[in-house]
Amino acid sequence: MNNVKNVFSIKDLENLSGIKAHTIRIWEKRYNILEPMRTDTNIRLYDLQNLQKLLNIVLLHDYGYKISRIAKYHESEIPGIVNTIVSEKSAKSHAISSFKLAMINFDQTLFFKTYDELLSEKSFREVFFEVFIPLMNEIGLLWQTDTITPAHEHFITYLIKQKLLINTEKQQLLDPRIEDRVFVLYLPSNEIHELGLMYLNYEILHHGFRSIYLGESIPLDNLKDLKSYFNNITYVSYLTVEPNKEEINPYIEALNKEILNDKETELWLIGRMVNYIDDKLITPKTKVFKSISDLIINL
Repeated sequence: MNNVKNVFSIKDLENLSGIKAHTIRIWEKRYNILEPMRTDTNIRLYDLQNLQKLLNIVLLHDYGYKISRIAKYHESEIPGIVNTIVSEKSAKSHAISSFKLAMINFDQTLFFKTYDELLSEKSFREVFFEVFIPLMNEIGLLWQTDTITPAHEHFITYLIKQKLLINTEKQQLLDPRIEDRVFVLYLPSNEIHELGLMYLNYEILHHGFRSIYLGESIPLDNLKDLKSYFNNITYVSYLTVEPNKEEINPYIEALNKEILNDKETELWLIGRMVNYIDDKLITPKTKVFKSISDLIINL
């Protein structure tokens, strides 16, 4: 069975390209830049070639090319022009577009090709911050608007995780430079969104600390066990969807009682759900971060 999504609505194109549907219609009417198919009820539908062409046109437009000029190019010329003008200014946008196409078409080869091209110019950390984080933010929005399916999200996330694991292993082979604190990274019960925590693990190792990575859905009792093995623990957790709004404050209360009950232990929290924590429950031993960048600055 072919699971590749190869037909898109104009709303899908809007979500994937960032260009409003109204503008796409104008570009079609005035400049004939896309050739949509039509249903019996005259609804526009677009194939992968139209999507790829639109993404390339958007990059050229953002780079200063007028639509009237782009429309004069033969369709086969546009990819070459894009490759010629891609620079530090537009490489991020071009890479994100390529990764989105790879995701839509379940195309591992395009993912690896795009990644290798980026890595030839940037460090892994730069690739993750400048491309993968914005990409995952966009993918979250695409999933919410039904432009992509959970299968698309899992496909691209798994490939990013592969690259993250390879680079993390390189850091794990190095001896810790800082011995006075151990970071324990985990996700609470029923939380499965692991990518952000995995990257924090990479950064903590990169900064020379010892890291114990426990992963997803860890009960509170398991966290207590670590205290019999290590002193000066900083627990780090990424709360994306769990605990939910109703459960987050009781969960923080339990952490304060069961985990933060000595002088040495600290707790660092990040993720969407931290916005629902009662300020009264934030102790001097707890730090709440709004972004990965903010947390890394504190390492």
